[in-house]
Amino acid sequence: MKQIRVKAYAKVNLGLDVLRRREDGYHEVRMIMQTVDLYDDLNISKTKDQKISITANLKFLPVDENNLIYKAAKLFLDACGISEGVTVDLKKHIPVAAGMAGGSSDAAAVLYSMNELFQTGLTLPRLMELGVKIGADVPYCLMQGTALAEGIGEKLTELPSMMECPVLVAKPGIHVSTAFVYGNLKLDNVLHPDIDAQIAAMKEKNLKKTADCMGNVLESVTIPKYPVVAKIKDCMIKNGALNAMMSGSGPTVFGLFEDEKTAKAAYQTLYDQGLAKWVYLTGIYNDRRR
Repeated sequence: MKQIRVKAYAKVNLGLDVLRRREDGYHEVRMIMQTVDLYDDLNISKTKDQKISITANLKFLPVDENNLIYKAAKLFLDACGISEGVTVDLKKHIPVAAGMAGGSSDAAAVLYSMNELFQTGLTLPRLMELGVKIGADVPYCLMQGTALAEGIGEKLTELPSMMECPVLVAKPGIHVSTAFVYGNLKLDNVLHPDIDAQIAAMKEKNLKKTADCMGNVLESVTIPKYPVVAKIKDCMIKNGALNAMMSGSGPTVFGLFEDEKTAKAAYQTLYDQGLAKWVYLTGIYNDRRR
C-alpha cells in the first residue's frame, strides 16, 4: 500500500457541560459528542524521504508544523520509529475555527490512516493515547459515533447510537477564540444541561426528548459577545428545528430536525437572511472505528 484516502468527519456537541476549572488550568467537562456527515477529504501517500509535506485547497491554512496534520504525522513516525515520510493532500470542507473539531478530525484521520499505510498494527486505544498528545478532541475523532466525553474530553464512553435525523449547520463569518470563551466562563451562575437525562432520552430513541435536553454552558460567554449566534439559533427554531445549539465554543450553530422537508425550508430561510456565511444540510453519522 502506497497511498490511502480517508474522510475526516466533523462533530457537534449534543450537550456540553463544564464542571470546574482544574489547578492545571484545564476545564473538567462532561459532554455528549456526535459525528455528523460533513467531512474533509485527505489523500495520504508514502515517501522515501523523512519529510512531511502538506497541500491544501484553502490558501490561508498553514501547511507546516503549525498544522495538526503535520503534528499527527510526525508523532506517528517518531512513535513507530519509521524512517520514511508522507505527503498529505487536504480538501477542507469542515468550517475552520468553528467548534466542529475539524483540525482534530484531520489529525485523527492521519493517525488512523498511517497505521494502515505502514501496517504498524497499533490498536485503536493506542492510537487514542497518541492522539491526546495533539489535542483533547483527537481521541474522540478517532473513535467517532456517539460518546460521553469526560475529564478534559479524553475520557470516552461509547453511547447507544444517536437517532438518524437531518442536521442543519450554520457558521457566521466570525472567529471565536476558545481560550477567550473558557477564560471568561463563570460556572457559579450558568444553567447546566442535564447530560444524564439526555443519555436516557437517547437510550429510549426519543429524538424530541434528546433535543429538549440540548444545552451548552459556553453559550453564556459566546452569545453576549456575538449576538448573531443567538439569532441563528432563533431562526432555526422558528423554522421547525426541534432545538438548536452552539457546538463547542462556537460560533457554529446546529439544529436537529424531524424531517428533510422542514430542514430544507429552514436551510433556505437561513441562507436568504444572510445570518451565516456557511450553511450545510447534513445528517447524523454513526459509524465507529474499531
